[in-house]
Amino acid sequence: MSKCICIIPARGGSKRIPKKNIKDFFGKPLIAYTIETALKSKLFDKVVVSTDDETIAKVAKEYGAEVPFLRPVELSDDFTGTGAVIGHALSFLQKQGEKYDFLCSIYATAPLLQVKYIQKGLERLQNSDAVNSFSATSMPFPIQRTFKINDDRCEMFWPENFSKRSQDLEEAYQDAGQFYWKNLYKQSSDVMFGKDSIPIVLPRFLVQDIDTLEDWERAEVLYEVLKIQKKIS
Repeated sequence: MSKCICIIPARGGSKRIPKKNIKDFFGKPLIAYTIETALKSKLFDKVVVSTDDETIAKVAKEYGAEVPFLRPVELSDDFTGTGAVIGHALSFLQKQGEKYDFLCSIYATAPLLQVKYIQKGLERLQNSDAVNSFSATSMPFPIQRTFKINDDRCEMFWPENFSKRSQDLEEAYQDAGQFYWKNLYKQSSDVMFGKDSIPIVLPRFLVQDIDTLEDWERAEVLYEVLKIQKKIS
């Protein structure tokens, strides 16, 4: 049977939403939803939170995750990418003699995360020659008709698409920002959103990135409606 590790990055220095990862979200710290969903999936031999913050570490342990180390300062600034954080955690565990076949990185800011999609991500990856699988969702509007704003005026990226009907334009997808699976025995020189990755497409109503207060408020509205409709537990 494959051994799987879940690593949840959770830095303490959020500026736009102070203490975002442990901010109360319908009665629980935000990170609790990710930890509980990961544990509920029963896919992982271990669920680890990588943090530089002792308070986050304490909360993570209370909800069932392991925090075997505090992340070093040099990996806890605004410029360190998730890849470096995951690499550090994986290296730490390997030095402890732990060996895994599949890694799943899950964001701490994913209260709409559903067990079945994490499970599907692993299943699809195991039954393929791909290196990665990750959560994705469709774009709500054709990207071919998007524009930028220069000096209070519009400029289309692709003006030739202005007169085309939306249904005649190819559908586009984006990263849903929830989970990222990797086969640790395979390597890829391509980007995550490339030929070696399988997208696990989620409905848009289950996707909300949380970077700003406006994002947070939208996530609250979505969560409340989905609870009423019994589309999330």
